[in-house]
Amino acid sequence: MSLRTLERRSRAMPTSDGAGVRLNRVIGTPNLRNLDPFLMLDEFKSDSPDDYIAGFPSHPHRGFETVTYMLAGRMEHRDHLDNVGLLQTGGAQWMTAGRGIIHSEMPQQEAGLMWGFQLWINLPAAEKMNPARYQDLLPGDITEATDAQGILRRVVAGDSLGAIGPVSGIGVDPLMVDIRMPAKTTLTHPVQPGHRAFVYAYRGQVQLGDQTLDAGELGILGDGDAVALQALEDSALMLLAARPIGEPIVQYGPFVMNTEDEIEQALQDYRDNRLTG
Repeated sequence: MSLRTLERRSRAMPTSDGAGVRLNRVIGTPNLRNLDPFLMLDEFKSDSPDDYIAGFPSHPHRGFETVTYMLAGRMEHRDHLDNVGLLQTGGAQWMTAGRGIIHSEMPQQEAGLMWGFQLWINLPAAEKMNPARYQDLLPGDITEATDAQGILRRVVAGDSLGAIGPVSGIGVDPLMVDIRMPAKTTLTHPVQPGHRAFVYAYRGQVQLGDQTLDAGELGILGDGDAVALQALEDSALMLLAARPIGEPIVQYGPFVMNTEDEIEQALQDYRDNRLTG
């Protein structure tokens, strides 16, 4: 077994998006522009309605996928394909924008904690103009497994020690696991060699080799076929991995293509109401 080491760490940066939702951006910052194929990772967490109530009104995407995973709270997805999904505590959505999608994500609560993640994953050039699609995942759809130590794994995508996530048909073969570890427990988790991988700690402290990740820190992993994790206290983290695409990334707001000309075409298509086909 070849264990992956912690090669680099990056701390989340406060920002806002949508109609003023306060969040912490982990990937997509000056310190970490992208991590092929991952384009952006945001953590939103607040029990103040002023921080989230304006939500993410209707807006376009082209050329990549968005994943929203909820730890607490309720948010409604709507898109131009007439998909409607209630994102609630423990649920998720996996939306492939492809050629184009116009959607909104709006809070369905006026008080209480709203906590979750939004991840952007690039599409290879050959898939950027495919039709859009939406996978709605209720809390009960997420595969769960608990080991003898009490470590809970909630698997959104990929194979987590034999627990298979419900998301299918994604070209970069993603692994996305929410891992919740009681204090002093350990876990060695397989990761496909050659895939880009990272760990984001969202609660507690997690040790990888001789280095420690605190809550709010992302750790980029070197290559190997597994990662060894130890919880120094009651901890939780997201483990993500996927096959790198290795193509040029040209991004303009909600459009991610391979060339400037393709971005100009996306902007023109949006202006002419042709973004979605």
